[in-house]
Amino acid sequence: MREQTSIEELISGAAQDAGGWLGALPVAQVATGCDGRIVRWNHAAQELLGYPPPEVLGRHIADLLHPGADRSLGRALWETAATGRGVMGTVTAWHREGHPLELEIWACPVPDRQGSASAVLVFAADAHAARRVRGSSAVWEGLFARSPVGIGVLDTQLRFLSVNPALERMNGLPESSHIGRRLAEVLPQVNAAEMEQAMREVLDTGEPLLDRRRRGRTPADPGHDRVWSCSYVRVEDPMDRPIGVIATLVDVTEQQRDHTAAEVGRRRLALLSEASVRMGASLELERTAQELADLAVPHLADVVTVDVLETLARGGEPGLGLTAGVELRRLGKSPLTGRALGDVVAPIGRTLVFPAGAPYTQALSVRQPYVLARFDQRAVALAARRTDRPAQLLKAGVHSFMMVPLVARDLVLGVATLYRTRPVGPFGSDDVVLAGELAARAAISIDNARLYQHEHETAVLLQRSMLPQHIAAPTGIEVAHRYLPASDINEVGGDWYDVLQLPDGRAALLIGDVMGHGMPAAAVMGRLSASVRALGRLDLPPTDMLHQLEAALADLAEPMLATFLYVTCDPRTGECTVTRAGHPPPVAVQPDGSARVVSTPPGVPLGVGGIDFTTTRLLLPPGSLLVLYTDGLIEARGTDIDERLGELTRLLAEPERPLDHLCDTLVTGLVPASADDDIAILIARIGV
Repeated sequence: MREQTSIEELISGAAQDAGGWLGALPVAQVATGCDGRIVRWNHAAQELLGYPPPEVLGRHIADLLHPGADRSLGRALWETAATGRGVMGTVTAWHREGHPLELEIWACPVPDRQGSASAVLVFAADAHAARRVRGSSAVWEGLFARSPVGIGVLDTQLRFLSVNPALERMNGLPESSHIGRRLAEVLPQVNAAEMEQAMREVLDTGEPLLDRRRRGRTPADPGHDRVWSCSYVRVEDPMDRPIGVIATLVDVTEQQRDHTAAEVGRRRLALLSEASVRMGASLELERTAQELADLAVPHLADVVTVDVLETLARGGEPGLGLTAGVELRRLGKSPLTGRALGDVVAPIGRTLVFPAGAPYTQALSVRQPYVLARFDQRAVALAARRTDRPAQLLKAGVHSFMMVPLVARDLVLGVATLYRTRPVGPFGSDDVVLAGELAARAAISIDNARLYQHEHETAVLLQRSMLPQHIAAPTGIEVAHRYLPASDINEVGGDWYDVLQLPDGRAALLIGDVMGHGMPAAAVMGRLSASVRALGRLDLPPTDMLHQLEAALADLAEPMLATFLYVTCDPRTGECTVTRAGHPPPVAVQPDGSARVVSTPPGVPLGVGGIDFTTTRLLLPPGSLLVLYTDGLIEARGTDIDERLGELTRLLAEPERPLDHLCDTLVTGLVPASADDDIAILIARIGV
């Protein structure tokens, strides 16, 4: 009994001594007496060679060797072990099912109380499996010890079992500080809860998780945030039961920083590109200011206001510099509602007055951004003596703000103010640069709007000054007229009309439209209008007059085209002539209300040249109407021109109504609320 106990103790101790990769193999344990006969045969030995214990106990161990192989090696190994020396080697055994099996064996003597070998303990394992495990173990040990990748092994309770030197360096802690502890206990300044949840998911599902990011600070670099890419794989026993997790970590701080910088740069380029497309397309001060505010939220700030000089908002000229206080009118604000801070800052349309020492005035006077990266009690202490507004901003959550002047063509136009309330950090140098680029684009657009507004107003003034201020109706003719500028400032054009007294009691009705917009069109319209009046007094034939007008257009530095309609009529006889140069035809309305579009050759616009004009004669009964108009009255997007002409004649079905009422009827019936083009109307009742 004592001998058996000694053998059991030796078996256990020998197995522990084998350690390492041996523990990963199924190992047969066999014990023999001093005569070589088998006295112990464990379950692993039965699984390895197929023999149950009754078939081998009492047999000589050499009987298990391959009958056709060299059996001397096996006998020599056993005899060496029996003499008191441990041995190891490879032999070919014979499996119970009748096939050879190569084995690696380890044999050692079992001494008695006097120290002499009384038995031999033999361990045996499949040689192929042993070599495979031994190779895998060497690879793992080399990887674990020398890999630059941090490796940690954790149990099912997510406690560290071991960590490699790379992970020790990453965490700034020795292995002893990890063993037996969870991640949250070892590194409290990383997102441990999130990482442990990922590892539990791996334990539960068996599916590996790759590239989960761990962020925070470790004792290795306590002053800076780091980022690691973590991957987790479940470790299983031979029965596929989870026994732990292997975590691998790679420091990707620099790559993450580069990626973040590239992504920020991409977003900022996209924002500037969008700003170039959106801002200033309308050439309106208010809209451009609001577009700047909308673009900056939330990409750059949480609340943005845009203010322009009060003189500029009133249509005046901005000054070259600011040495005293300043008046600003708020034209942009985003978001308009829904933020506590939005209720603190002044609404759109409010005029704000700032003294010389205020930050707004400083930003405008020096033409440089004014930045308070950290807006706190200390920052507002000085301003609190004059106003409680900074304290209100602080209470609303503002922690950082800046003011960026709007400067274009060396003119100070206004200022954009940006506030941050979310916990995204203070405004930095990159933010100031981006805000400055947005402000520069907005300032150019605002200045373009200012210049264009002035040009538009000048064009409207010029155009209206060249329209007849008061038309004296010739004898026997009653006239009424209307002029409507386009709703879009881009569409101020060169529409005009006039009525001339001709010799012999005749009269001329004329209407024209210079193709183009703005001051050039208005100037050409004025030139043609004056030429028609001068030529009309000479009573030139209509076709000659049109050729003279073409010559006037040919004298221009830049070619221009114009449509023109010239009608002469004798109110005593109702005889009329119609000459067209590409202009819409007139409408004749009989006293009974029947209306028709006068059929006459259309001609080509003045300025084309090389085409003869044709005059058409018609006779109108007393009380008939002639209606002249420009194309803005009958052209509409998505509508056929014939349909619009049909609607025009329908609206003229009551010719006995006052001519002013008929003008109003045409405007209300045919002109939308937002006209795309100028509109001119001239109605004459012949033979009254």
